[in-house]
Amino acid sequence: MQKIDDKYLPRLVDKKIEIYLKLFGAISIEGPVGCGKTETSKKYSKSEVFLENQDIKERAILDLGLILNKEKIELVDEWQIVPSIWDRIRRKCDEDSQKGKYILTSSTALSDESKKKIFHSGAGRIGKIKIYPMSLFESGDSTGDVSITDMINDKVEYKHIRRVELPELARLIIRGGWPENIKVNDIDIIPKNYINSIINKSVNERKDAKKMRVLLESLARNESTRISKAALVKDIKKYETEENLIGSRATITDYLNVLDRLYLTNNQETFRVKYHSSKRVGKTLKRHFVDPSLACALLGLSEKNLMGNLDTFSLMFESLVIRDLRIYAEFLDGHLYYFRDNASGLEIDAIMEFMDDSYGAIEIKLSDLGIEDAKKSLTRFYDKVEKKPKFMCIIVGYYEAIIRDKETGIYIVPITSLKP
Repeated sequence: MQKIDDKYLPRLVDKKIEIYLKLFGAISIEGPVGCGKTETSKKYSKSEVFLENQDIKERAILDLGLILNKEKIELVDEWQIVPSIWDRIRRKCDEDSQKGKYILTSSTALSDESKKKIFHSGAGRIGKIKIYPMSLFESGDSTGDVSITDMINDKVEYKHIRRVELPELARLIIRGGWPENIKVNDIDIIPKNYINSIINKSVNERKDAKKMRVLLESLARNESTRISKAALVKDIKKYETEENLIGSRATITDYLNVLDRLYLTNNQETFRVKYHSSKRVGKTLKRHFVDPSLACALLGLSEKNLMGNLDTFSLMFESLVIRDLRIYAEFLDGHLYYFRDNASGLEIDAIMEFMDDSYGAIEIKLSDLGIEDAKKSLTRFYDKVEKKPKFMCIIVGYYEAIIRDKETGIYIVPITSLKP
Protein backbone atom coordinates (compact mmCIF):
# COMPACT_ATOMS: atom_id res chain seq x y z
CA MET A 1 0.00 0.00 0.00
CA GLN A 2 2.90 2.33 0.76
CA LYS A 3 4.55 4.20 -2.12
CA ILE A 4 8.20 3.39 -2.76
CA ASP A 5 10.57 6.25 -1.87
CA ASP A 6 14.27 5.66 -1.22
CA LYS A 7 14.50 8.87 0.81
CA TYR A 8 11.73 7.89 3.23
CA LEU A 9 12.86 6.42 6.55
CA PRO A 10 10.31 3.77 7.58
CA ARG A 11 8.41 4.53 10.78
CA LEU A 12 7.07 2.14 13.40
CA VAL A 13 3.71 3.85 13.03
CA ASP A 14 3.53 2.68 9.38
CA LYS A 15 2.21 -0.70 10.50
CA LYS A 16 -0.62 0.85 12.51
CA ILE A 17 -1.53 3.17 9.63
CA GLU A 18 -1.83 0.22 7.25
CA ILE A 19 -4.02 -1.69 9.71
CA TYR A 20 -6.26 1.30 10.44
CA LEU A 21 -6.76 2.09 6.75
CA LYS A 22 -8.30 -1.39 6.43
CA LEU A 23 -10.55 -0.89 9.46
CA PHE A 24 -11.82 2.70 9.21
CA GLY A 25 -13.25 4.92 6.51
CA ALA A 26 -10.73 7.59 7.55
CA ILE A 27 -7.81 7.96 9.94
CA SER A 28 -6.59 10.99 11.87
CA ILE A 29 -2.84 11.30 12.48
CA GLU A 30 -1.95 13.71 15.29
CA GLY A 31 1.47 14.98 16.32
CA PRO A 32 3.73 18.02 16.63
CA VAL A 33 4.84 20.10 13.66
CA GLY A 34 7.96 18.66 12.06
CA CYS A 35 7.60 15.09 13.32
CA GLY A 36 6.99 13.75 9.80
CA LYS A 37 3.25 13.05 9.83
CA THR A 38 2.61 14.74 6.46
CA GLU A 39 5.44 12.90 4.68
CA THR A 40 4.33 9.63 6.24
CA SER A 41 0.73 10.25 5.18
CA LYS A 42 1.78 11.10 1.62
CA LYS A 43 3.22 7.58 1.30
CA TYR A 44 -0.35 6.28 1.36
CA SER A 45 -2.36 9.05 -0.28
CA LYS A 46 -3.17 9.49 -3.98
CA SER A 47 -4.30 13.11 -3.66
CA GLU A 48 -3.59 15.88 -1.16
CA VAL A 49 -5.31 18.99 0.21
CA PHE A 50 -3.10 21.40 2.19
CA LEU A 51 -5.23 23.75 4.27
CA GLU A 52 -2.30 25.97 5.26
CA ASN A 53 -2.55 27.26 1.68
CA GLN A 54 -4.69 30.39 2.07
CA ASP A 55 -6.55 29.92 -1.23
CA ILE A 56 -7.47 26.32 -0.38
CA LYS A 57 -8.51 27.35 3.14
CA GLU A 58 -10.84 30.04 1.77
CA ARG A 59 -12.42 27.58 -0.69
CA ALA A 60 -12.89 25.05 2.11
CA ILE A 61 -14.66 27.63 4.26
CA LEU A 62 -16.90 28.58 1.34
CA ASP A 63 -17.79 25.02 0.32
CA LEU A 64 -16.03 21.83 1.38
CA GLY A 65 -17.10 20.25 -1.89
CA LEU A 66 -14.56 22.48 -3.63
CA ILE A 67 -11.62 20.73 -1.98
CA LEU A 68 -12.81 17.15 -1.37
CA ASN A 69 -13.88 14.34 -3.72
CA LYS A 70 -10.44 13.84 -5.20
CA GLU A 71 -8.74 10.50 -5.85
CA LYS A 72 -8.72 8.24 -2.82
CA ILE A 73 -6.86 7.87 -0.51
CA GLU A 74 -7.22 11.66 -0.03
CA LEU A 75 -4.96 13.45 2.45
CA VAL A 76 -6.37 16.52 4.19
CA ASP A 77 -3.39 18.16 5.89
CA GLU A 78 -3.96 20.31 9.02
CA TRP A 79 -7.72 19.71 8.94
CA GLN A 80 -8.21 21.57 12.25
CA ILE A 81 -7.82 24.87 10.38
CA VAL A 82 -11.37 24.29 9.09
CA PRO A 83 -12.97 22.21 11.89
CA SER A 84 -16.19 21.53 9.93
CA ILE A 85 -14.15 19.12 7.77
CA TRP A 86 -14.33 16.52 10.56
CA ASP A 87 -18.11 16.09 10.37
CA ARG A 88 -18.03 16.21 6.56
CA ILE A 89 -15.48 13.37 6.46
CA ARG A 90 -17.49 11.42 9.02
CA ARG A 91 -20.61 11.69 6.84
CA LYS A 92 -18.63 10.58 3.77
CA CYS A 93 -17.49 7.53 5.73
CA ASP A 94 -21.18 6.70 6.29
CA GLU A 95 -22.04 6.88 2.59
CA ASP A 96 -20.63 3.42 1.86
CA SER A 97 -18.63 0.62 3.45
CA GLN A 98 -15.37 1.49 1.69
CA LYS A 99 -12.40 1.68 4.05
CA GLY A 100 -9.33 3.89 3.89
CA LYS A 101 -10.78 6.83 1.98
CA TYR A 102 -9.24 9.73 3.89
CA ILE A 103 -6.20 10.60 5.98
CA LEU A 104 -6.51 13.68 8.19
CA THR A 105 -3.45 15.20 9.84
CA SER A 106 -3.30 17.70 12.66
CA SER A 107 -0.48 19.48 14.53
CA THR A 108 -2.85 21.29 16.89
CA ALA A 109 -5.67 19.78 18.91
CA LEU A 110 -8.95 21.68 18.82
CA SER A 111 -9.60 24.38 21.40
CA ASP A 112 -12.72 24.13 23.56
CA GLU A 113 -14.30 26.79 21.35
CA SER A 114 -13.55 24.85 18.15
CA LYS A 115 -14.78 21.57 19.67
CA LYS A 116 -18.27 23.09 19.80
CA LYS A 117 -18.25 23.11 16.00
CA ILE A 118 -17.84 19.31 15.91
CA PHE A 119 -21.06 17.33 16.30
CA HIS A 120 -19.78 13.76 16.11
CA SER A 121 -16.79 12.09 17.76
CA GLY A 122 -16.03 10.05 14.66
CA ALA A 123 -16.00 6.85 16.75
CA GLY A 124 -16.11 3.80 14.51
CA ARG A 125 -15.55 5.92 11.39
CA ILE A 126 -12.29 7.80 12.01
CA GLY A 127 -9.40 5.97 13.68
CA LYS A 128 -6.96 8.12 15.66
CA ILE A 129 -3.20 7.59 15.58
CA LYS A 130 -0.47 9.50 17.42
CA ILE A 131 2.92 10.14 15.85
CA TYR A 132 6.09 11.44 17.50
CA PRO A 133 9.59 12.52 16.48
CA MET A 134 11.66 9.51 15.42
CA SER A 135 13.07 7.01 17.90
CA LEU A 136 16.71 5.95 17.70
CA PHE A 137 15.65 2.67 16.11
CA GLU A 138 13.73 4.52 13.38
CA SER A 139 16.55 6.98 12.68
CA GLY A 140 19.07 4.13 12.39
CA ASP A 141 20.93 5.06 15.60
CA SER A 142 19.84 1.91 17.45
CA THR A 143 20.90 -1.49 16.13
CA GLY A 144 17.76 -3.19 17.45
CA ASP A 145 19.84 -6.09 18.81
CA VAL A 146 17.35 -6.53 21.66
CA SER A 147 13.65 -5.81 21.87
CA ILE A 148 11.11 -5.14 24.59
CA THR A 149 9.22 -8.13 23.18
CA ASP A 150 12.35 -10.25 23.77
CA MET A 151 12.38 -9.17 27.42
CA ILE A 152 8.67 -9.92 27.84
CA ASN A 153 9.20 -13.41 26.43
CA ASP A 154 12.47 -14.04 28.30
CA LYS A 155 14.46 -14.50 25.09
CA VAL A 156 17.34 -12.09 25.62
CA GLU A 157 20.83 -13.50 25.19
CA TYR A 158 24.17 -11.99 26.18
CA LYS A 159 25.75 -9.97 23.40
CA HIS A 160 28.79 -7.73 23.21
CA ILE A 161 28.09 -4.54 21.24
CA ARG A 162 29.83 -1.33 20.26
CA ARG A 163 29.93 1.11 23.14
CA VAL A 164 28.48 4.46 22.12
CA GLU A 165 30.69 7.18 23.57
CA LEU A 166 29.25 10.09 25.55
CA PRO A 167 29.89 12.72 22.82
CA GLU A 168 27.80 10.65 20.40
CA LEU A 169 24.97 10.39 22.95
CA ALA A 170 25.14 14.15 23.48
CA ARG A 171 24.79 14.68 19.74
CA LEU A 172 21.72 12.40 19.56
CA ILE A 173 20.09 14.41 22.35
CA ILE A 174 20.85 17.83 20.83
CA ARG A 175 19.79 16.65 17.36
CA GLY A 176 16.51 15.10 18.45
CA GLY A 177 14.26 12.88 16.38
CA TRP A 178 13.08 15.42 13.80
CA PRO A 179 13.22 13.71 10.38
CA GLU A 180 14.65 16.82 8.66
CA ASN A 181 17.46 16.91 11.24
CA ILE A 182 18.67 13.31 10.97
CA LYS A 183 21.32 13.78 8.30
CA VAL A 184 22.42 17.41 8.68
CA ASN A 185 25.57 18.87 10.22
CA ASP A 186 24.13 21.92 12.00
CA ILE A 187 21.91 19.90 14.31
CA ASP A 188 20.91 22.76 16.65
CA ILE A 189 19.26 25.01 14.03
CA ILE A 190 15.96 23.15 13.56
CA PRO A 191 15.19 22.79 17.31
CA LYS A 192 15.92 26.50 17.89
CA ASN A 193 13.66 27.51 15.02
CA TYR A 194 11.05 25.15 16.36
CA ILE A 195 11.01 27.07 19.65
CA ASN A 196 10.41 30.35 17.82
CA SER A 197 7.56 28.71 15.93
CA ILE A 198 6.00 27.53 19.20
CA ILE A 199 6.12 31.03 20.63
CA ASN A 200 4.60 32.53 17.48
CA LYS A 201 1.78 29.98 17.61
CA SER A 202 1.15 30.82 21.26
CA VAL A 203 0.48 34.42 20.17
CA ASN A 204 -2.20 33.05 17.82
CA GLU A 205 -3.68 31.40 20.91
CA ARG A 206 -3.90 34.87 22.50
CA LYS A 207 -1.01 34.20 24.87
CA ASP A 208 1.80 36.60 25.75
CA ALA A 209 4.92 35.54 23.83
CA LYS A 210 7.35 36.59 26.61
CA LYS A 211 5.41 34.67 29.24
CA MET A 212 5.24 31.61 27.03
CA ARG A 213 9.01 31.71 26.57
CA VAL A 214 9.69 31.94 30.31
CA LEU A 215 7.34 29.00 30.91
CA LEU A 216 9.12 26.99 28.23
CA GLU A 217 12.48 27.81 29.81
CA SER A 218 11.18 26.75 33.23
CA LEU A 219 9.95 23.46 31.80
CA ALA A 220 13.38 22.97 30.19
CA ARG A 221 15.13 23.56 33.53
CA ASN A 222 12.83 20.96 35.05
CA GLU A 223 12.89 18.43 32.21
CA SER A 224 12.45 14.84 33.45
CA THR A 225 11.44 15.94 36.95
CA ARG A 226 8.30 15.90 39.04
CA ILE A 227 7.24 19.52 39.43
CA SER A 228 3.81 20.92 40.26
CA LYS A 229 2.22 23.97 38.69
CA ALA A 230 2.76 25.92 41.91
CA ALA A 231 6.44 24.96 41.84
CA LEU A 232 6.69 26.13 38.24
CA VAL A 233 5.36 29.53 39.31
CA LYS A 234 8.05 29.70 42.03
CA ASP A 235 10.76 28.60 39.60
CA ILE A 236 9.83 31.37 37.16
CA LYS A 237 10.02 33.95 39.96
CA LYS A 238 13.65 32.98 40.58
CA TYR A 239 14.73 33.77 37.04
CA GLU A 240 12.42 36.43 35.60
CA THR A 241 11.56 40.10 35.92
CA GLU A 242 8.20 41.21 37.31
CA GLU A 243 7.02 41.97 33.78
CA ASN A 244 7.44 38.38 32.59
CA LEU A 245 6.06 36.56 35.64
CA ILE A 246 3.19 34.12 35.31
CA GLY A 247 1.30 34.93 38.45
CA SER A 248 -0.90 31.97 39.30
CA ARG A 249 -1.49 28.27 38.86
CA ALA A 250 -4.66 29.06 36.91
CA THR A 251 -2.73 31.14 34.37
CA ILE A 252 0.04 28.57 34.09
CA THR A 253 -2.58 25.88 33.48
CA ASP A 254 -3.90 27.92 30.56
CA TYR A 255 -0.42 28.20 29.04
CA LEU A 256 0.37 24.52 29.65
CA ASN A 257 -2.85 23.59 27.89
CA VAL A 258 -1.62 25.40 24.77
CA LEU A 259 1.58 23.31 24.81
CA ASP A 260 -0.47 20.14 25.24
CA ARG A 261 -2.68 21.11 22.29
CA LEU A 262 0.44 21.65 20.17
CA TYR A 263 1.58 18.11 21.14
CA LEU A 264 4.83 19.54 22.55
CA THR A 265 4.63 18.12 26.05
CA ASN A 266 4.41 14.43 26.82
CA ASN A 267 4.19 14.01 30.56
CA GLN A 268 4.28 10.74 32.49
CA GLU A 269 1.42 9.93 34.83
CA THR A 270 1.94 7.75 37.89
CA PHE A 271 1.45 4.01 37.77
CA ARG A 272 -1.33 2.69 39.99
CA VAL A 273 -0.38 -0.59 41.59
CA LYS A 274 -1.10 -2.41 44.87
CA TYR A 275 1.78 -1.21 47.00
CA HIS A 276 1.08 -1.29 50.75
CA SER A 277 -1.00 1.89 50.72
CA SER A 278 -2.31 3.97 47.83
CA LYS A 279 -1.63 7.09 49.90
CA ARG A 280 2.08 6.45 49.51
CA VAL A 281 1.98 6.50 45.71
CA GLY A 282 2.86 9.88 44.16
CA LYS A 283 0.47 11.72 41.86
CA THR A 284 2.55 14.61 40.45
CA LEU A 285 3.21 14.45 36.72
CA LYS A 286 6.75 13.86 35.53
CA ARG A 287 7.28 16.56 32.92
CA HIS A 288 8.82 16.04 29.50
CA PHE A 289 8.99 17.79 26.17
CA VAL A 290 8.04 15.57 23.25
CA ASP A 291 11.73 15.58 22.27
CA PRO A 292 14.84 16.38 24.39
CA SER A 293 16.24 18.67 21.70
CA LEU A 294 13.60 21.28 22.60
CA ALA A 295 14.74 21.51 26.22
CA CYS A 296 18.36 21.74 25.06
CA ALA A 297 17.52 24.51 22.57
CA LEU A 298 15.71 26.50 25.26
CA LEU A 299 18.68 26.21 27.64
CA GLY A 300 21.23 26.99 24.93
CA LEU A 301 22.90 23.62 25.37
CA SER A 302 25.44 22.36 22.85
CA GLU A 303 27.13 18.97 22.71
CA LYS A 304 30.16 20.47 24.46
CA ASN A 305 28.43 22.11 27.42
CA LEU A 306 26.08 19.15 27.83
CA MET A 307 29.21 17.05 28.29
CA GLY A 308 30.42 19.56 30.87
CA ASN A 309 27.38 19.12 33.14
CA LEU A 310 26.70 15.45 33.84
CA ASP A 311 23.65 16.13 36.02
CA THR A 312 21.93 17.95 33.15
CA PHE A 313 23.24 15.34 30.70
CA SER A 314 21.60 12.60 32.79
CA LEU A 315 18.22 14.37 32.81
CA MET A 316 18.32 14.97 29.06
CA PHE A 317 19.38 11.36 28.47
CA GLU A 318 16.37 10.24 30.51
CA SER A 319 14.19 12.44 28.30
CA LEU A 320 15.67 10.78 25.20
CA VAL A 321 14.95 7.31 26.56
CA ILE A 322 11.41 8.24 27.62
CA ARG A 323 10.73 9.55 24.11
CA ASP A 324 11.79 6.22 22.63
CA LEU A 325 9.96 4.13 25.23
CA ARG A 326 6.75 6.04 24.54
CA ILE A 327 7.06 5.32 20.81
CA TYR A 328 7.78 1.65 21.51
CA ALA A 329 4.86 1.46 23.97
CA GLU A 330 2.50 2.90 21.33
CA PHE A 331 3.77 0.32 18.83
CA LEU A 332 3.03 -2.47 21.33
CA ASP A 333 -0.40 -0.98 22.20
CA GLY A 334 0.85 -0.16 25.68
CA HIS A 335 1.14 2.88 27.94
CA LEU A 336 4.07 4.53 29.69
CA TYR A 337 4.02 5.62 33.35
CA TYR A 338 6.44 6.14 36.23
CA PHE A 339 6.24 5.11 39.88
CA ARG A 340 7.07 6.86 43.15
CA ASP A 341 6.61 5.91 46.79
CA ASN A 342 6.28 9.26 48.60
CA ALA A 343 7.09 7.75 51.98
CA SER A 344 10.42 6.14 51.09
CA GLY A 345 11.31 8.20 47.99
CA LEU A 346 11.63 5.04 45.89
CA GLU A 347 11.10 5.94 42.25
CA ILE A 348 11.06 3.84 39.08
CA ASP A 349 11.77 5.90 35.97
CA ALA A 350 9.40 4.09 33.61
CA ILE A 351 6.63 1.53 33.83
CA MET A 352 5.51 0.10 30.50
CA GLU A 353 2.04 -1.45 30.84
CA PHE A 354 0.59 -3.71 28.15
CA MET A 355 -2.92 -4.62 27.01
CA ASP A 356 -3.03 -7.80 29.12
CA ASP A 357 -2.24 -5.69 32.24
CA SER A 358 1.28 -7.11 32.50
CA TYR A 359 4.05 -4.54 32.81
CA GLY A 360 7.78 -3.95 32.82
CA ALA A 361 9.73 -1.82 35.30
CA ILE A 362 12.59 0.23 33.86
CA GLU A 363 15.35 2.36 35.35
CA ILE A 364 17.41 4.77 33.21
CA LYS A 365 21.10 5.52 33.77
CA LEU A 366 23.53 7.47 31.63
CA SER A 367 26.46 5.17 32.37
CA ASP A 368 27.38 1.98 34.21
CA LEU A 369 28.18 4.06 37.32
CA GLY A 370 24.48 4.07 38.20
CA ILE A 371 23.74 0.41 37.55
CA GLU A 372 24.09 -0.85 41.14
CA ASP A 373 21.75 1.83 42.50
CA ALA A 374 19.26 1.00 39.74
CA LYS A 375 19.37 -2.69 40.67
CA LYS A 376 18.61 -1.83 44.30
CA SER A 377 15.64 0.35 43.32
CA LEU A 378 14.15 -2.27 41.04
CA THR A 379 14.66 -5.01 43.63
CA ARG A 380 12.96 -2.93 46.37
CA PHE A 381 10.07 -2.24 44.02
CA TYR A 382 9.75 -5.94 43.12
CA ASP A 383 9.69 -6.95 46.78
CA LYS A 384 6.92 -4.48 47.69
CA VAL A 385 4.44 -4.76 44.81
CA GLU A 386 1.71 -7.37 44.94
CA LYS A 387 1.64 -7.93 41.17
CA LYS A 388 5.18 -8.57 39.96
CA PRO A 389 6.56 -7.02 36.75
CA LYS A 390 6.92 -9.23 33.69
CA PHE A 391 10.48 -7.99 33.34
CA MET A 392 12.86 -5.47 34.90
CA CYS A 393 15.42 -3.54 32.91
CA ILE A 394 18.11 -0.89 33.25
CA ILE A 395 18.51 1.17 30.07
CA VAL A 396 22.01 2.63 29.83
CA GLY A 397 23.71 5.06 27.49
CA TYR A 398 27.43 4.41 27.89
CA TYR A 399 27.72 0.59 27.94
CA GLU A 400 29.06 -2.20 25.76
CA ALA A 401 26.91 -5.30 26.30
CA ILE A 402 23.39 -6.68 26.52
CA ILE A 403 23.21 -8.84 29.61
CA ARG A 404 20.89 -10.29 32.21
CA ASP A 405 22.06 -10.01 35.79
CA LYS A 406 22.32 -13.56 37.17
CA GLU A 407 21.40 -12.61 40.74
CA THR A 408 18.37 -10.37 40.11
CA GLY A 409 17.23 -11.32 36.60
CA ILE A 410 17.39 -7.63 35.62
CA TYR A 411 18.28 -6.87 32.01
CA ILE A 412 20.94 -4.26 31.26
CA VAL A 413 20.44 -2.80 27.77
CA PRO A 414 22.06 0.15 25.95
CA ILE A 415 19.44 2.46 24.45
CA THR A 416 21.33 2.27 21.14
CA SER A 417 20.56 -1.45 20.89
CA LEU A 418 16.83 -1.32 21.75
CA LYS A 419 13.71 -1.72 19.59
CA PRO A 420 10.10 -2.57 20.46
